[in-house]
Amino acid sequence: MSLESPLLDVDPLLDDPRTRIIVCCGSGGVGKTTTAAALGVRAAERGRTAVVLTIDPARRLAQSMGLTELDNTPREVAGIDRSAGGSLHAMMLDMKRTFDEVVVQHSDPERARAILENPFYQSLSAGFAGTQEYMAMEKLGQLRAQDAWDLIIVDTPPSRSALDFLDAPKRLGSFLDGRFIKLLMAPAKVGGRAGVKFLNIGMSMMTGTLSKVMGAGLLRDVQTFVAAMDTMFGGFRTRADATFRLLQAPGTAFLVVAAPERDALREAAYFVERLAAEDMPLAGLVLNRVHGSGADRLTAERAVAAAEALEDAAETAAEAASDADHDAVQKASQDADQDTNQGTDQGADLDGDPSAADPAEKLAAGRIVDLPTGKADPGTADGTQDPQDRTEGDRQARTERFVAGLLRLHAERMQVVARERRTRDRFVSVHPEVPMVDVTALPGDVHDLDGLRAIGLQLSGEPTAA
Repeated sequence: MSLESPLLDVDPLLDDPRTRIIVCCGSGGVGKTTTAAALGVRAAERGRTAVVLTIDPARRLAQSMGLTELDNTPREVAGIDRSAGGSLHAMMLDMKRTFDEVVVQHSDPERARAILENPFYQSLSAGFAGTQEYMAMEKLGQLRAQDAWDLIIVDTPPSRSALDFLDAPKRLGSFLDGRFIKLLMAPAKVGGRAGVKFLNIGMSMMTGTLSKVMGAGLLRDVQTFVAAMDTMFGGFRTRADATFRLLQAPGTAFLVVAAPERDALREAAYFVERLAAEDMPLAGLVLNRVHGSGADRLTAERAVAAAEALEDAAETAAEAASDADHDAVQKASQDADQDTNQGTDQGADLDGDPSAADPAEKLAAGRIVDLPTGKADPGTADGTQDPQDRTEGDRQARTERFVAGLLRLHAERMQVVARERRTRDRFVSVHPEVPMVDVTALPGDVHDLDGLRAIGLQLSGEPTAA
């Protein structure tokens, strides 16, 4: 018997006007994007003015919402039932564009142009470790400051670890406060030729080593970038801290999304513990792609035993049919020999009578003809039964093999169900207080609003229609 946890119902969370931000987090590949989109559709059709921010490069969100594209600008989703007064917008984080917007917004035009054209900045904004997670938090802060939506749903980046989203601001702060950055900022703080002289005298050995490791051109690009960004570094830290506090605010709710697999639930457990340590509000856990069976009273063991019994019976029936065919061939051969002998003795009397043709000739391959009685010969050319009219035993054997195959498929499904339940129970035994809702695995991918509505029904605790 599986352990029970409190049931998570997302409808009260979506309906509460005090809920302003919902963050869907979890390790990569567990269905965060689909969950975020389904929450957005359900919230909008229950009266909320919602926006979904996704950081999923696969663009499944755009496809499922009927949008041709998603970019850094929120776009309204058509097809939403607006009878309750809600609406839905969706957008996908463009990491580089968001970084560019931050640079333009928080620096003068000349300095912004120098930064945007700097080769090191272009590499940093396109793929520096942690940049995507940090820019997701920057965009969240921007959306919240606009106050155009009363509910923001965030699909966190598809990171290897779910903790990357929370760790991004600290990693950025460590990078900006690190000794390497301080070293590169030193000439800018001294200024002009004095800075060059300072480097030549005090750090010639260090910069020479850096030039060998990084290359003189790259080192120069990094120094130029750091000098231009110097006045913005404090702003990065300030906004990161502000967004972190926003995630701790009462109007924010975290939904941890996981699959019923050991690694995914282990990652979810780490995240639950981290949220508690950071005083961040956890709404519950969504266990996605759970398998079940409508015939779960038939265990895997009983199904395998029944399949083996049917396969043994089918093999016995097939052997009996094969023996019957063998006997029929022998009998037909004996009859043909006997008829041939009789035909030799009586050939002169039957000459010219087509109805009395040699029976052996009638049984020859491809020469089956009507018998003198006017009825068709029930056998084949070699004396065996026609494949279209097999014996009852042979038909029964085929049926038994088919049913045995179905039983083995059911046994495999029940083994998957049992493994998922054990994995789920391990999580519940450690975190029995975490509300949880199971989302059943659907037959195919979610590719439209109806599919998202079906997921939303399951998130609210209602089963989907069969």
